[in-house]
Amino acid sequence: MALALINGHLIEPASGLSEVMDLVIADGKIREIGRGLRADETLDLNGLVVCPGLVDIQVHFREPGFESKETIATGSRAAAAGGVTSVVMMPNTNPPIDNSGILELVTRRAAATACIRVYSTACATKGRKGEEITEMADLKAAGAVAVTDDGSDIPSSAVMRRVLEYAAMVGLPYLAHCQDEALSAGGAMNEGYTATRLGIPGIPREAEDIRVDRNIRLANLAGAHIHIQHISTAGAIEIVRQAKKRGMRVTAETAPHYFSLTDEAVDGFNTNAKMYPPLRGEEDIEAIIVGIQDGTIDNIATDHAPHTATEKNVEFQQAPFGIIGLETMLAVTITSLVRPGHISLEKAVELMTVGPARICGLPAGTVVLDQPADLCVFDPNEAWTVTRNDIASKSHNSPYLGKTLYGRVRYTFCGGKLVYQCS
Repeated sequence: MALALINGHLIEPASGLSEVMDLVIADGKIREIGRGLRADETLDLNGLVVCPGLVDIQVHFREPGFESKETIATGSRAAAAGGVTSVVMMPNTNPPIDNSGILELVTRRAAATACIRVYSTACATKGRKGEEITEMADLKAAGAVAVTDDGSDIPSSAVMRRVLEYAAMVGLPYLAHCQDEALSAGGAMNEGYTATRLGIPGIPREAEDIRVDRNIRLANLAGAHIHIQHISTAGAIEIVRQAKKRGMRVTAETAPHYFSLTDEAVDGFNTNAKMYPPLRGEEDIEAIIVGIQDGTIDNIATDHAPHTATEKNVEFQQAPFGIIGLETMLAVTITSLVRPGHISLEKAVELMTVGPARICGLPAGTVVLDQPADLCVFDPNEAWTVTRNDIASKSHNSPYLGKTLYGRVRYTFCGGKLVYQCS
C-alpha cells in the first residue's frame, strides 16, 4: 500500500531543496518526489512543512538502571512526539555502557521496544571513572557510534589524551562534556547576580571554558574528531570558533534552553530550570545565536534528561541537574531563532537533521529516493501552550510547561510508519 503526502512544503537541507512537493511512500521508503503524485492513499498536507525526521545526538533514556525516570520505549515516544526519528543515547546508565555486552543488551532492547531509530554511544573510560580506557574497537564493532563519558569530564589530561588517540585510531568521534568539576563543585546554577540574589552557590563560566580549550587542544594533539556538547558560554563559542579557523577537527552543539532561557528562569527556585551546564546570561545567548549564524555551532541537541517529580520536588541545591526537551526542541527553535529572524527555517532544519547526522555518521537527516521514509511534518506557525498532556516522556521536568511556543509537529513517520499524530 503506497501513501502520497501531497501539497507539503519540502525542506531537504542536504540538497538545498525548499519548495512545495509531493512524496510517495511505499514499503517504508521514499519512492517518488515530485508534483501531481498520487497513490493508494493520500494525505493532503495543505502547506504544512515536510522535512527529514529530526536527529538528536544527545539523549538520556535511562535504561538500564533508572527506568523510573524513562525507558527506551517511553523515550522513543517522546522523540516521535517532537518529530525526532533518530536519537543517540548517552552511556551514563546503571550499569554504564562500557562493554560490548551491555551495549548489545541496550541495542536489543531498543530494537524490541522503540518506535524510532535508537543508536548508542559507549563510555570512554570504564565505569565513567576517568581512569581506565574502554575497549573502543570492540564497542564500535558492537554498534557504538561515538564514545563519551557524558555527565563527567575526564580530569586527567594524560588519560584524556590516550582516550582521544584510541578514539581516533578506531574512527569514532569523542563527545565531550566540558566542565572543570573541581571549579564548579558545590555550584547549582550560573555564577552571577541571580545566584547571589537567591543565595545559591554558582558555577562560573570558566569551568566550561577551561575544559573546552583543554579538550580541543588534546584532540588536535591526538588527531581526533572532538564534538563539544551543550555549549552554554560566550567564551566557549569563541574558543571553538578560533579552533575551526585553525583547521582543527572540532564540531559543537548547543541545546534549545541555552538560546531561549537565562538564569533568571531559576527565580522561585524552579528546579525544572536546573541543568548542567547551567542557564547563563543574555550575553551568552547573544553569542550562541551568532555562533549558530556563522557556523561555529553545527547542531542542536536536547540533552533530554528525565527525572521524577519526587527527585525534582526538593530544595534547589539538592535537586538533580537535567531537563527533558524532545517534545519541545523544534518549537523552541522556531520560537527563539526563526520567528525573531536570527536564522531561516531551512537553517533550523539543517541544525536538527543532516548536521547532527554527519557528526555521528548516521544514515539519517535526508529525504532521498529509495531511502527510509523518516519524516517530520509540522506547522511552523501554529501556537500552542505546553501542558503535561503534550509530554510523552515518563518524566515532566520541563521549563517550558505553561509557555506558549510556535511550531507544532503534526505527523512523524519512521520507516514509512506513522509513529506520531497530533490529536
